[in-house]
Amino acid sequence: MGRYILRRLLYAIPVLLISSVLVFIVVHATADPLAAARLNPRVRPQDIERVRDALGLDKSGFQQYMTWLGNFLVGDWGTSLASSRPVFPDIKSALWNSFVLGATATVVSLAVGVGIGLYSSLKQYSTFDYIATGGAFLGLSMPVFWFALIVQLFFGVYMTRWFHLSEPIFFTAGMTAPGSVGINVLDRVRHLFLPVLVVSVQVIAVYSRYMRASMLEVLQSDFLRTARSKGLRERRVVVRHAMRNALIPITTQVALDVGTIAGGLIITETIFAWPGMGSLFIDAMNSGDYMVILPWLMVTVTFVILFNLVADIMYAFLDPRIRYA
Repeated sequence: MGRYILRRLLYAIPVLLISSVLVFIVVHATADPLAAARLNPRVRPQDIERVRDALGLDKSGFQQYMTWLGNFLVGDWGTSLASSRPVFPDIKSALWNSFVLGATATVVSLAVGVGIGLYSSLKQYSTFDYIATGGAFLGLSMPVFWFALIVQLFFGVYMTRWFHLSEPIFFTAGMTAPGSVGINVLDRVRHLFLPVLVVSVQVIAVYSRYMRASMLEVLQSDFLRTARSKGLRERRVVVRHAMRNALIPITTQVALDVGTIAGGLIITETIFAWPGMGSLFIDAMNSGDYMVILPWLMVTVTFVILFNLVADIMYAFLDPRIRYA
């Protein structure tokens, strides 16, 4: 196992290098940091040239890439063109905020989705199974932005009016109340509830369908018939043997979902004004701030590769038949 992990980590190095080249080329081809300055009649051509020299844009593409990559590897991610602040602290803060939102939604979705899928498979074609199937299709068909606006109106406007509240039960924007100091757990939960609800609806639908299909396949396996013939209790057969193998497909999906958290939940974070990686990316794109976009993309790619490795390692723990040389 250790040799396999080391080999995968070594394979990840050229993948990251190739990704960095592609990211650098695409960003520089689509984001022009001097576009706004060129459109401003009050900016003199010599001022634009001075900025080009300060940003290193007068050098060749290869020189620009090597300079940026070297600075990135040592933790010097540059300064934002829009805010004039160092990029690293902003990405660090946004990444943590996205992780809080995404991890909470993933834990809720995994618990609820696996539970629904497990019970549906054990009670196949029951009333609960039909309701769960219909609910899953409904959750998958709802656009995220539409559902987010609906819950904002319901909890933020209508419930406040109906119950004559001074403030909503669950907040519809931000991650802390204005003027709050320190970490208030109740306040954070009230801000987290609606974004987590919006993110979880579709994810629960996906996990429940994966779990139901996987469990139905595993329940017909020969090794489960053997376990039952040995006199093992049905609960032990389901939990210890069937469920462990049925979780393998979901492991892949969860690893991919957790890996993409680094990129932020763009739609949800934008609608709920959550200061995460998604909001940071949208702001950087709107302002053409490639000094933020470049490290943002590299952080996202790194997390996706890392959690794909985590998924492969988890396979060996869930299925003893899988062995890595």
